[in-house]
Amino acid sequence: MKYEPLAKRPTARFPLGSIISHTLLIIVSLVVLFPFIWMLDTALKPNAQVYQFPPTLLPNPIQLGNFVAVWTYLPFGHFILNSLFVAITGTILVMITSSLAAYAFARLTFPGRDGIFFVYVGTLLIPQAVLVIPEFLIMRYLGWINSYQALIVPGAFTAFGTFLMRQFFKTIPLELEESALIDGASRFRILWNIILPLSRSALGVLGLFTFISFWNNFLWPLIVINTEDVITIPLGLQMFQGQHGTEWSYMMAGATISVLPGIILVLFLQRYLVQGITLTGIGGR
Repeated sequence: MKYEPLAKRPTARFPLGSIISHTLLIIVSLVVLFPFIWMLDTALKPNAQVYQFPPTLLPNPIQLGNFVAVWTYLPFGHFILNSLFVAITGTILVMITSSLAAYAFARLTFPGRDGIFFVYVGTLLIPQAVLVIPEFLIMRYLGWINSYQALIVPGAFTAFGTFLMRQFFKTIPLELEESALIDGASRFRILWNIILPLSRSALGVLGLFTFISFWNNFLWPLIVINTEDVITIPLGLQMFQGQHGTEWSYMMAGATISVLPGIILVLFLQRYLVQGITLTGIGGR
């Protein structure tokens, strides 16, 4: 009986191109993560150690008390509550207004619809700094300076959100709406009961981007807010810079705390984030 030799197992091969691309990805990732690593490192150092030269990468000793001191050095908890209220309220308003406008541009037929949409989306090309003075004058005329309304209302209507939701709405088959119209459903009921439940991924993307935008906004609150009652986190972090120096350890500890909501949201909405970005890029009807 003749036995044939066993076939050799294929050896793993790593093409040169794959090695180079992965190496570049690792380097870019480290470059992107370095500011966050340095922020956490500074947050765990004593303030005197921050000024050492050459700088040390690892804190010695580790000062976990910096995260506790942040809450007593300034009313940091109040700043967080203000930011949460502004970000959550602004996000809800943006999702409502963007969905209504997007449905009108995607499904309703009226004169000049495409032209109006083109002009509306064109406002994305206007720099935010150009709009600061007109918006400030409007807020002053309405008597909203140093109020939550001034922080929320100007950002509650976005061309980006309308464009994002419109692109997603156009991927939803028209037959679903036609069947609902035959059954006597109104446009608002169609939007609420059919379109929006099918658009959870796009709403997740819009909600995430909007929340982070409100949460991290610094320029506009700096202009319209002048008391601690309605100060948000970005302005609160600036208050660690005093006349006699900067409490870098406290500031970085506060910054570390401030990035946690965004990270939690990204992890929680990761599935919707990928789906929304993928599907909104598909051309509609």
